[in-house]
Amino acid sequence: MKRDSDGGGKGRPSIVPTISQVAKASGVSRATVSRAFSRPEMLTEETVRRVKEVAVKLGYVPNQVARALSTGRHGNVALIVSDVANPFFPPLIRAAQLRADQAGLCVFLGNSDEDPAREELLVGRFIGQVEGLVLASSRLDEEHIRRHATRRPLVLINRDIEGITRVLIDTAPGVAAAIAHLAELGHRHIAYVSGPTTSWSNQQRRNAVRREAEKRGLKVIAVPARPPSYDTGRLAATQIVASGVTAAIAFDDLVAQGLMAGLAALDVEVPKSFSVVGCDDVLGETTYPPLTTVSARCADAGDVAVGLLLSQMNGGVSGEIRHKLNSHLVIRASTGPAPVKRRSR
Repeated sequence: MKRDSDGGGKGRPSIVPTISQVAKASGVSRATVSRAFSRPEMLTEETVRRVKEVAVKLGYVPNQVARALSTGRHGNVALIVSDVANPFFPPLIRAAQLRADQAGLCVFLGNSDEDPAREELLVGRFIGQVEGLVLASSRLDEEHIRRHATRRPLVLINRDIEGITRVLIDTAPGVAAAIAHLAELGHRHIAYVSGPTTSWSNQQRRNAVRREAEKRGLKVIAVPARPPSYDTGRLAATQIVASGVTAAIAFDDLVAQGLMAGLAALDVEVPKSFSVVGCDDVLGETTYPPLTTVSARCADAGDVAVGLLLSQMNGGVSGEIRHKLNSHLVIRASTGPAPVKRRSR
């Protein structure tokens, strides 16, 4: 017999509370206790609250394995991101986990590391243990995503595939505002430091840069930073300075931070001699100088995506839901007037 390891209760049997005890103490049926943990949306908030308070008092923990066998519901969802080390994702992950916690679900987190083969492997590992999937910045091809969507409820973040529920952070307005801001500061030659070629966000931002630059008569060059990271941003600095541009918009804040480090190593002062704009607004206030950037609502994306997934899992509408989150430019200290070129005598 298992005995209590606490010194004050040494030698006393440890009694594991049962669902029947929780039901009796709550004044409800065993089925209601089960639903309070597996299908809380079927009960009133007051009933769910009372059952869970009694469960905590008694030390009752629902058996997820037994519940999966009896109901077919595992109590888990999967969230797979393209790069867990990118500062864009932690706020998204935290918000997604909070929304899942509120529904009594656990989150299995996977990191594909920008590798579609690894993402496919993770989906395969998770799909037998979860009730739904959220794929954030997925690098899988459309065929694979559509196939997975037939197997489990699925929501995409920053991947626009018709017929599949998706949450899209529309950074195009913020990027257009960034180009306008640089133009007003006198910059006429700008670089876009691009991200992954298969990234929906990268395509959206690159197109927004091109459209707004053409409208304002600016010259734009593209410089790759792949995969997007601090190091690739830093290494891009030499090519960017050699090109003669006076400002750059980076695919994300991490690339922008690396670019500013590379510029500092080349004795190029920001913003006196060069202006830098990031995207996502996850590092803006921590860089030196503080980074002008496009605010992307990453936390909202995680919360909304899990909410849409829960709706699907509970029999709600799936498929053609295209939820867009707007963005805006946040001006800080990394952008300034274009440097004046002195004419040679």
